[in-house]
Amino acid sequence: MKILILFLLSLFFAFTTHAQNSKINVVVIGAHPDDADVDVAGTAYQFAQMGHNVLFVSLTNGDAGHYNKGGGALAKIRIKEAEEAGKRIGVTYKVLDNHDAELMPTLKLRHDIIRIIRNWNADVVITHRPYDYHPDHRNTAIAVQDAAFLVTVPNVAPDVSALKVNPVFLFSHDNFQKPNPFQPDIAVDISAVYDKKVYGMAAHESQFFEWLPWLNGKLEEVPDNEQDRLEWLGKMRLNTPTPAMRKSLEKWYDAETAEKAQAVEAFEICEFGRHPSDEDIKMLFPMLGK
Repeated sequence: MKILILFLLSLFFAFTTHAQNSKINVVVIGAHPDDADVDVAGTAYQFAQMGHNVLFVSLTNGDAGHYNKGGGALAKIRIKEAEEAGKRIGVTYKVLDNHDAELMPTLKLRHDIIRIIRNWNADVVITHRPYDYHPDHRNTAIAVQDAAFLVTVPNVAPDVSALKVNPVFLFSHDNFQKPNPFQPDIAVDISAVYDKKVYGMAAHESQFFEWLPWLNGKLEEVPDNEQDRLEWLGKMRLNTPTPAMRKSLEKWYDAETAEKAQAVEAFEICEFGRHPSDEDIKMLFPMLGK
């Protein structure tokens, strides 16, 4: 009996040590170069600083997102911007060669996503919600949801080994209310690293200092020098945490953090993937409560 107890204890400590030392693998899948940055860059930076592995994926090459550039020339610009953004945040950036504004949730795209998730051995996958103004965002969400269960099925895309454990699939935050508003199941305080997020986003110069200001009629407001641009972008993109986000922060951190947080990234659990317990979430998001 004593030997059995000692054996079980050794297994427990071995498992605990492995869990503490293992890397968390995160895949963030957006429709366009810069989507992952907008939604997850602050959390991703914290993952990277803790030694974990983050992959940003853009399912299109962004070749339509500009007012006076386009096609292959724009795609090259956006790929270079994504690479630079990845370096600034500390993540790997992958851009697929699909046309911007033409993305459809095809079988091929689903299989591409399955292979990406498997090759990264993902523990967490984050993507858009299926309720969104942009068809590429909606179709990205559909394609990722369609892949959520199938990443564990060996006979689907059999050239890449199926995952033995289904990842936790999450939706990133948006403000759309119909048919269902966003639910912040997980909230990450990024106040201390918000400047890092802004610096990463700023690498997408064609978007944040050209295309998006033009769309919003604010192109003339964009500053000329880098420091002023960073400050301008930071103010433009800082969203006050909602009451629901602060309630989630209180759960995962404490009341003081919830009250003081200035910048937050929040995530909703997708039911199509693994259903995590609170303990699972704490293990997969080790920055919570810090």
